[in-house]
Amino acid sequence: MKIPKVIVTYCPRCNAHTDHTVTIYKHGKRRALAEGERRYRAKQKGYGSKRKPEQKRFAKVTKKVVLKLKCRKCGYILHRRGIRTKKMEIKEL
Repeated sequence: MKIPKVIVTYCPRCNAHTDHTVTIYKHGKRRALAEGERRYRAKQKGYGSKRKPEQKRFAKVTKKVVLKLKCRKCGYILHRRGIRTKKMEIKEL
């Protein structure tokens, strides 16, 4: 699926429709010292079963891609809900 580099959509900070630059959202690196991560590692460690069942076969063949929209007027960033596609690319103008 091809997505334009710039789209006109609503900006809540400007309270108007403005130009937004589009990028594909990438999540940051997980912090090893975060409370949830430490709890997860502690529960995984040692004897006994895994914390969650291991998945045998995948039900889905695609990932949901989240779009990151940045307002050109004020710089406000908002995320557009994930779209399930095989391939997502930003179209050059």
